[in-house]
Amino acid sequence: MTVGADRRALGRVFNEVPELYDRVRPGYPDELFADLADLAGLPAGSAVLEVGCGTGQATRSLAGRGWRVTAVEPGAELATLARRRLAGAPGVEVETSTFERWDDRGRRYDALVAASSWHWVDPAVGWPRAYQVLRPGGWAALLGHVVVRRPGEPEVYAETADLHERFSPGNPDWGHPPTEDQVRATGAGWGQVEDPGPLFGPTTVRWYPTVQWFDGAGFADLLRSLSPYRRLPADVREPLLDAVADRIRTRLGDRVPRRHLTVLRAGRRAVVPG
Repeated sequence: MTVGADRRALGRVFNEVPELYDRVRPGYPDELFADLADLAGLPAGSAVLEVGCGTGQATRSLAGRGWRVTAVEPGAELATLARRRLAGAPGVEVETSTFERWDDRGRRYDALVAASSWHWVDPAVGWPRAYQVLRPGGWAALLGHVVVRRPGEPEVYAETADLHERFSPGNPDWGHPPTEDQVRATGAGWGQVEDPGPLFGPTTVRWYPTVQWFDGAGFADLLRSLSPYRRLPADVREPLLDAVADRIRTRLGDRVPRRHLTVLRAGRRAVVPG
């Protein structure tokens, strides 16, 4: 299995814990969707394709702006929960498929949105498909969260690095979060995903500081929903997370922040000669 295929297979672990994922993962601020509407010129009634909708966290905000949303989700359990959560939202259809194999049936869209999901899509297929399913002048928008720390503020990984090394030594996923300034200084373009080349124009990048607060048990549940922890064997993951929860309770007053810079990256479909 190639590295890219392995990464995309790992993305399916979220389908194992849909209710947990829906409960603990961060949402997206309303300001972001207002900015997207202004930037891309998307009035109510615009057709939006969402790639990798998960349990529908971003989908609710897309529908709330009056957009007609087709949401594509490869995880059957996640898609089922999304349909339940979005049952009262008008103009939303959830389809179970990977984006690479999804049947667009000739439908075309004013915008494509991927919220914390585009890195699971094969870029060799994903970007050309995005170009194909967008109308001329349409926009692609990638949303995401980057975990950050504030200097001088207690941060959970810093307080539990010894536990991570004890239970899973040498794991390349372990490391201290960057500061907000470090992230803003290196966040141009499409970020960590492969560039689409000439298919899309210059990228607009906007940042939104967000924070979640957790007790020890809640923070352990958040980590339980993340791919670096889901890939661990249960007999490693669960003792590690129990120890993290206990450390938060006993040393950090059982209340800790999880800070993010939420990001919007958007670019317009280009006119490609030939």
